[in-house]
Amino acid sequence: MSTTPESEARFLADAVRWAAGARRKLRILGSGSKQFYPAAIEGDVLRVAGHCGIVDYDPAELVLTARAGTPLAEIEQALAAHGQMLAFEPPQFGGGGTLGGCVAAGWSGPRRAYAGAVRDFVLGVQIVDGRGQRMHFGGRVIKNVAGYDVSRLMVGAQGALGVLLEISLRVLPSRPEMTLQLSLDEANAIERVNRWAARGLPLSASCHHAGILSVRLAGAPAVLDRVSKEIGGEVLQDGGQFWRSIRDHTAPFFASSRDLWRASVPATALHLNVGGEQLIEWGGALRWIEGDLDARTLRCEVEARGGHSLLFRSSRADAASLRPALSPALAKLHIELKRVFDPHAVLNCSPATER
Repeated sequence: MSTTPESEARFLADAVRWAAGARRKLRILGSGSKQFYPAAIEGDVLRVAGHCGIVDYDPAELVLTARAGTPLAEIEQALAAHGQMLAFEPPQFGGGGTLGGCVAAGWSGPRRAYAGAVRDFVLGVQIVDGRGQRMHFGGRVIKNVAGYDVSRLMVGAQGALGVLLEISLRVLPSRPEMTLQLSLDEANAIERVNRWAARGLPLSASCHHAGILSVRLAGAPAVLDRVSKEIGGEVLQDGGQFWRSIRDHTAPFFASSRDLWRASVPATALHLNVGGEQLIEWGGALRWIEGDLDARTLRCEVEARGGHSLLFRSSRADAASLRPALSPALAKLHIELKRVFDPHAVLNCSPATER
């Protein structure tokens, strides 16, 4: 018997309503592309990948609405046909990432530092809350977004506040791009990228690893020609493939089975003396650190630089316990939001969300 999007949505709402009544925990699962991420989430699996498909796309208005289970690859293909893109360049780990998983995780790719993060492009959402109620926030057109934007609370909430059904996004036109590579040490690479950005050069991505700085420019061909001559370096012919390998963690740096840490720091922060191998994105603001490192030492070093860190990928048994604790103020806010949206604590619950 075939299903329809409406019947899929009703099924998801009914499943949450039953779980709330039975006080059974649910673990929301899309394509499973992010199951490497250490999290202490418990419960019966609630699969949402079947609730998929583009609902509405108006290229003239730069707005797309799709169901949560829609593969990112399908969305990007539809946008590319009209010369448009998801500006925050979401990762597609394993090639199977979905729109709902992208929004729930709140992860952005190489363009994030220059175009904005996921939450900057979310216009509205439809969710099933922890009682099994279907709720709408925001809108499908940019001019309708006003007031307190609850829809953006769902970005990065990791499903703890609701099961995403539909998401409306603002999209942007694509532009010609060029990737340049220069031989520079870490300090000089970070200094130059931030100086170029401050001058308004059309950067759209940066990456430094193993003594090589890669920068991506985006703009009209005449602008690319002028700026590339000013920056110098060698043109990377297959720049698109290079940045996809950074975005999706298929580059050789990410191939190790050792722990992978993600540190967010001020872009001009000094080198992190924590050992391991490092790959730096976002002009210095995002630092990937690979190696068997001591969690306490790494966190102290990152916090001393004014940042925060998390264990992004690990095979160690206690990986979930190494997730950073929220500050008292954020923890209080998180708990209050959880009580409003999921009072019976059935959705993507971990010890931190049940207090």
